[in-house]
Amino acid sequence: MATLATPQKIRDLQKALYQRAKKEPNFRAYALYDKVYRDDVLAHAYALAKANGGAPGVDGVTFEDIETSGREAVLQELQEELKTKRYRPGPVRRVEIPKLSGGTRPLGIPNIRDRVVQTAAKLVLEPLFEADFDRDSYGFRPKKDAHQAIEEIREELGHGMHWVIDADISKYFDSIPHDRLMKAVAERVVDGAMLALVKMFLEAPIVEDKDGGRPRRNHQGTPQGGVISPLLANIYLNLLDRNFRRHTEEKTLQGRIVRYADDFVLLTPRRPELELAWVKQLMERLGLHLHPEKTRVLNVTEENFDFLGHEVRWTVRNTYLDVSRKSLSRMRDEIRLRTSRPQQRLETVIGELNRYINGARAYFREVRRHTLEKLDYFVAQRLARWWQRKHALQRPAWSLVWRGPLRQNLARWYEPRGRGRSRPSRPAA
Repeated sequence: MATLATPQKIRDLQKALYQRAKKEPNFRAYALYDKVYRDDVLAHAYALAKANGGAPGVDGVTFEDIETSGREAVLQELQEELKTKRYRPGPVRRVEIPKLSGGTRPLGIPNIRDRVVQTAAKLVLEPLFEADFDRDSYGFRPKKDAHQAIEEIREELGHGMHWVIDADISKYFDSIPHDRLMKAVAERVVDGAMLALVKMFLEAPIVEDKDGGRPRRNHQGTPQGGVISPLLANIYLNLLDRNFRRHTEEKTLQGRIVRYADDFVLLTPRRPELELAWVKQLMERLGLHLHPEKTRVLNVTEENFDFLGHEVRWTVRNTYLDVSRKSLSRMRDEIRLRTSRPQQRLETVIGELNRYINGARAYFREVRRHTLEKLDYFVAQRLARWWQRKHALQRPAWSLVWRGPLRQNLARWYEPRGRGRSRPSRPAA
């Protein structure tokens, strides 16, 4: 969700809900639905949805269309539909996103009206469940991020937890059983209208281009791409977190689960035979399954493993991070894409490269310097050959990338601390 300042009245509401839930483990909220269509909640939900942008849904309506016709009219219409309980979500547009490992990942795109309502519901529901979520759950949560999850893994490896279950839940977002998820939501929510709203989000019809645009019912799962889907996914997998923590406190199991949405690793100081059997059994109870080929047990003193795009390498002295092979392949493909159109102006190419490099470098800021230096050279190589194609030169334009203002204007993967920019040396293969 986009980062915008939350209005004080909404913050007060969220704080009150969180504190009540934190203080009373058995508290169930019975008056939530009317908060969803409050003027300030809907207005802030619209601002967040607009800041996140994204493609239009099945109806083809864009934020530009709404701004042109009048934002206030749309919000008033939504408010009236919610207040009178006439609101019904529209179909979710489903597209297939290619995966590096092959195949595709489904992405559900609700229309903008539904994104606004989902965001409003999330603003009200999230504080209740934040009070319950485990401290080792890092995905799609306020003040939590992937780097914190990775740092916890590094810390536990340093404490001798060298056995790892590198888990992969098969098609998690598409597999969550609606009835069991609704039971998990009902642990904190007794408001029937709010529960009905969440159920409508889950059961919204799906439209796929490959099916000729015919809507079909959604019997399970919560579509990736929906605003409220990450929260619902965390609510369901919190059953894994809290049950495992209870077993470790009772000393029937050992270790620690570090989870980011549906990606998690279980670290233990011993071969995790009991832990793996327990996870498989719990997954079956939840109506989920571990991918038999992608889930593996390893000892970090002998093997590396990947987590959130990083390769984790343990040594006696330290735990090192590198870019995983899949992530490295994706980054090279992105750089190739941005240097594949000779008709573009140099300033346009540099601008696109800089935006991508700065974002990716911020995420992979802890990886090996050598990997980032190799990416620097790869960018320079692609630019030199792009200029060669653009001007039909006989050889790559190395002088373009090693000298002059271009070198100062091009973002670098590796920035030496406390030093100015310098020409990257060609790394060893």
